[in-house]
This record gives sequence, C-alpha cells and structure tokens, in this order.
Amino acid sequence: MVESVLLAGGGTAGHVNPMLAVADELRSRHPEARLTVLGTQEGLESTLVPARGYPMAVVPRVPLPRRPGADLLSVPRRLRAAVAAASRAITENEAQVVVGFGGYVSTPAYLAARRLGVPVVIHEQNARPGLANKLGARWARSVAVTFPGTPLRGGIITGLPLRREIADLVRAREENAAKVRREAAAVLGIDPDRRTLLVTGGSLGAQSLNDAMTRALDDVAASDAQVLHLTGNGKSEALTDALEQRPALAGRYHVREYLEDMHLALAACDVVLCRSGAGTVAELTALGLPAVYVPLPIGNGEQRLNALPAVHAGGGLLVDDAEVTPDWVSTQLLTLLADEERVAQMAEAAARVGRVGAAADVADLVERAAGEA
Repeated sequence: MVESVLLAGGGTAGHVNPMLAVADELRSRHPEARLTVLGTQEGLESTLVPARGYPMAVVPRVPLPRRPGADLLSVPRRLRAAVAAASRAITENEAQVVVGFGGYVSTPAYLAARRLGVPVVIHEQNARPGLANKLGARWARSVAVTFPGTPLRGGIITGLPLRREIADLVRAREENAAKVRREAAAVLGIDPDRRTLLVTGGSLGAQSLNDAMTRALDDVAASDAQVLHLTGNGKSEALTDALEQRPALAGRYHVREYLEDMHLALAACDVVLCRSGAGTVAELTALGLPAVYVPLPIGNGEQRLNALPAVHAGGGLLVDDAEVTPDWVSTQLLTLLADEERVAQMAEAAARVGRVGAAADVADLVERAAGEA
C-alpha cells in the first residue's frame, strides 16, 4: 500500500513535468497517500508544484561548477547541507519510496535515501543520462528510461510521463482528431484547413531556426503553407519586421514569442520544425506528429540520441543545425509539408514509437517498491 512518497525533481520543465505526471497518477490511485516534492526555491518547481496542489520540501541548490575554483571547494559543504535537508524530508514524511527524475535536486535525495535505507525509483528522460541518475542507478530499486539504449543498469523502457495537457490531447485526438484541430485553430486564430507548419525552439527559442525562416519568407509566400512560429522570448523582432514587408503572408504566417497552451499548437499543425529535447520527442511521437528534429549543436549530443528512435522508425527527419538554411526551407521543408501522403506515413511511423502510458508504468514501479519496503 502506498502511504507516503517523496518525489525529487526540479530546475527545468524537463524534470518537473514528468515528475508531476507521476505524482498525478499516484494521487489518482492513492488519494489518501502523502505525496511530497523535494525541490529548490529557485527552480520552476517552486511555482509549478504548489499550483498543482503538492507540498514542497526545500533543499539548497548544489550546482556543480564546470571549472576548478572557489565554487568547487564549497560543493562538499553545500552537498552535506542538501543531503541533511533531504533526510529530514524523508523522515518527517515517513516516505516509503524516493522517486527521482534527475537534476541537482535528485543527488541529495538519492544519497539521503541510501543512508536511511529507503528504496529509490529513478526515471531518466534523456537517451544520455545525467550525473545524478548515473549515481542513483547504482543502488536504485528500479530504473525507468525514456529511450531504448539508455546506458543505465537495469533500465526499463517506459517512455516519458506526459504532462496532463498532452495526455488529454492524445485521448481527444483518438476520439475525433478533426474536431480537436478545428477547436484549437479557432483559439489560435489560424485556418484549420490549410497545411500548417509549427516552428518552435522551446521557451528560449532557436535562433538558427528563426533566422532561416525569416530569410525564406519569400519562398513561404510563394507556397500555400501556413506557419505558426514560436520564436522564444525577445526574439521576434527581425521576423515581424520582415513580415511587414510581405503583405501576402498576412493571415498565413503567425508569430508568437511564447505560447502557454502549447498543446493547442500541437493539435492544429501537420509538421513540426523543432529541437529534440526529450520532452519534445516524447510528446510528438505520443501524438503521432511528424517532425524535423534539429538537435542543439552544442552540449553532449543527447538531443541527437533522443531523436534517433523516431527518425529510424520513419516518423521524423534529423537535420544538422548548420544545414537549416533558406534554401533547405524552400526545397526540403516546404516540399515535405505539401506532400500529404508522405506526412501521413510519417505520422503513422511516429505513433508506432510513441508511448502514452509512461506515468502509469512508473507508478507501477513505485507501488512495487513500496510493497517491498
């Protein structure tokens, strides 16, 4: 019987959203259970968690410096303080299980759970795991992963727990996709009958995608395409200025810096041009949406790995950031958007690799760990 669980995840939406999805699943199964989130005062969790109705225990943030220096010398002291705070949260809440989703919040949670003899369940969102989950996986009771081939011992493929809006959209599209599309298009003020490209680089935007689309506006105008372009905060000026010189695109090229109700954009589009963060790939495949994935050109290469299952299945294309040029937009992207048969085939392929029951699968692992505690 699940009576008390401590969930650790914070800092980014990539950690917080799947954590909340699992918390919601556990709450639906065990409405009397005590579900507490371990987080920091600085991360997204400080607002998202209370808004969802879960109590939060605070731990100090312990980022690892990238270079040697005075900050590195302070890490052991700060980590001890964070582990002590996590230990108090486990003890005070009498947690049966600690569920971690990676990031700097999870490391002290894993260490505290090990010291107290509390079982750990881990979910790793990326194909290339982070340091916290590599550490915790050494003694975790169960390890859930989003993508095949994730190098964590004993990893069970569950997919990524979907945030509530996306899970609801998956069900609604299964019932009546055409109705959902029209309703979403009406809210967004776009034409539901026109072939629609969604361009997004997440809340921060992707400047290379913005630049390529801006420089390809004449080709977009010559096509029959409709574009919903989310530029990222503070990154729309060049595009909107260029659009003012192209009245032919009025009513066909829609620019927003950010869209709170992202599920509406996903409900109304045919093809997505995007980065390939784990959440993006998981949501698009769960919805059966064809995508052109453009991994971040910096970092450890995890975004490329995230996209590979969808790409290998035929549900997406993988394009290097440097290859996204105005000519590519014209000859490749717009051509793909206009090819309804190819898009339909890609949609079917994407859906075959998409997973919609990850929150339930992770909750099963939590229940098993609680029963064995």
